[in-house]
Amino acid sequence: MIRVLIVDDDVRVARNHQELVESVPEFTVVGVAHTAAAALAQVRGHRPDLVLLDLHLPDASGISVMRALRSAGEPGTPQPDFLMITAVRDIAQVRSALHGGAVHYLLKPFPLSALRDQLERFAVARRQMEGEGEATQQDVDRLFGLLRPPAARSLPKGLTSATVDLVSGVLREAEGELSAADVAERSGVSRVTARRYLEHLCADGRAELRMRYGSAGRPEHLYRWVA
Repeated sequence: MIRVLIVDDDVRVARNHQELVESVPEFTVVGVAHTAAAALAQVRGHRPDLVLLDLHLPDASGISVMRALRSAGEPGTPQPDFLMITAVRDIAQVRSALHGGAVHYLLKPFPLSALRDQLERFAVARRQMEGEGEATQQDVDRLFGLLRPPAARSLPKGLTSATVDLVSGVLREAEGELSAADVAERSGVSRVTARRYLEHLCADGRAELRMRYGSAGRPEHLYRWVA
């Protein structure tokens, strides 16, 4: 399980984020903090893998929390990753967050689906980084691509983000594998369109293709959500 600490001075927002995180497979919330001091204490006590960190806290900034934890890290001890969630739009703060090691920066207000998407990408990237051996440039590009915000990546020509979300939702809600025909029927798009979007999701690391071979004819392509 990926252990998450939620840090936000707004109790209602923190509760909404907690409910969303706990609804995503592979994630569990180990603590909620509303101040910088509480965040520092809970990181040291719970050792989360990921911190959803607000920049605007009553006793200090989220940037200072991130820097304090980075500088106080013990050699050989895994440090948490940080996903900044804030209404602060100052470009200098964005730059500081990225330089401090934040994997992403979500600006409030945002649909909760954006947070879910980022969590799922983080889970995929984390699984891939747990492998052994040497990385190729393609592996590195893939990992950094997973953690980049969706809007920053250009979709292949002819694909739209709305249909990506539609096809992703169909796969995510399925209990098992689906064919392109299944996805087309459930989403209302053509089979050819469904196949294009499914191939894109596989290339993006969020879906997986399995070939099922029968006694005769071409193998059936089956897809499942892996994020």
